[in-house]
Amino acid sequence: MTITFIGHGYVGLVSAAVFADLGNTVWVIGHTYEKIENLKKGIIAIYEPGLEELVKRNIKAKRLFFTLDYKEAIPNSQAVFITVGTPPKKNGEADLSAVFSVAKKIAQNLIQPYTVVATKSTVPIGTNRKIKKIIMDIKPKKIAFDVASVPEFLREGQAISDTLHPDRIVFGTESKKAQDLLVALHDSIDGRYILTSIETAEMIKYAANAFLATKISYANAIAYLCEQAHADGLAVLEGIGLDKRIGSSFLSPGAGFGGSCFPKDVKALIAIAKHYGYDFGLLKQVENINSNATKGIIDKVKKLLGDDVNRKTIGILGLSFKPNTDDMRDAPSVLIINALQKAGAKIKAYDPVAISNAKKILRNVEFCRDSYSVAKGSDILIIMTEWNEFRQLDLQKIKSLMKKPILIDGRNIYEPKKLRQLGFVYEGVGRSA
Repeated sequence: MTITFIGHGYVGLVSAAVFADLGNTVWVIGHTYEKIENLKKGIIAIYEPGLEELVKRNIKAKRLFFTLDYKEAIPNSQAVFITVGTPPKKNGEADLSAVFSVAKKIAQNLIQPYTVVATKSTVPIGTNRKIKKIIMDIKPKKIAFDVASVPEFLREGQAISDTLHPDRIVFGTESKKAQDLLVALHDSIDGRYILTSIETAEMIKYAANAFLATKISYANAIAYLCEQAHADGLAVLEGIGLDKRIGSSFLSPGAGFGGSCFPKDVKALIAIAKHYGYDFGLLKQVENINSNATKGIIDKVKKLLGDDVNRKTIGILGLSFKPNTDDMRDAPSVLIINALQKAGAKIKAYDPVAISNAKKILRNVEFCRDSYSVAKGSDILIIMTEWNEFRQLDLQKIKSLMKKPILIDGRNIYEPKKLRQLGFVYEGVGRSA
């Protein structure tokens, strides 16, 4: 099958590479000349384990193509997937301008007797109906098409595996013909099929992300309460996570969630609810708790340094919002660094892959080549991302390099007793002193 993906971010590029690897002819349309030329050479702008190899293999096999020209890709495609960004507006609503813009360009280039235009971008209920109207108003009269909602559920850092082996694949369609084409395209991919309406598919994506964000905020709320009550928050969360009705995933307390999905999708679902006359107070509290979780790290820093961080050197280990990605969007590290700098602190930082992106966002930060360079001369060290390479550091060396052996474990990767035995002043999240 010949298919097209419009957009080459985490969703578009990973999906395109996987479907090309399954034997399809796949086009990827972008809008920036430099990025498309780099992609043609196998140079990708995002970090995702295994992706560069997958892209290069399929370029070489002449199954994966990159272009700026809609006329080169759309006319031959049986299915076209919209995978452009939907960032939040100031009021929390999703910005759909890119979605509607590409819908117009798709409509102008439809030549196949029948094409399915499927949206993988996260969009509010009713968006695909608007896409349908845009295409209907512009397309050639004799051309038939259907719209569909096929939301993605990829985790950055595990996106290839999640594309090939998803828990479920949601097909929101309004015709059997569109459904059959999409099912046939996904025939080689594992996962339970959810065959439903377009509106239901649109809502599933938001509901899923908002629920996962809720679990994280619940874990952080329990962690905070346990700290006040001198209880072991991690043991509490482990105890409830073993209940099969609850499950242990996303019940890890820390510095708060970030990334390209959870923050914006929670805001968008609050805005969607408001549009339908419902005050989604639960999700407002999810946002509030998440904000407090990030501020909680700052409070720990100030407490351990005597409420004065002015001219103190603070080392940050990990900048990306999660491991195995270079994504800095809404990363808690950014909020923490900005707040500490405002209070007069000097910041040193290291991340295995995200420094290049971090330099575009952060100012007056000393970016270091490794963890030990960060530790050297620091008054306190904060672990912000649970990269594997941070789990077995030479802690005696770290201690010897620091001005003061103080460590805040924002992701609870270390055993408190071990750190304290080594002479560190240690604080995790949700762990009793």
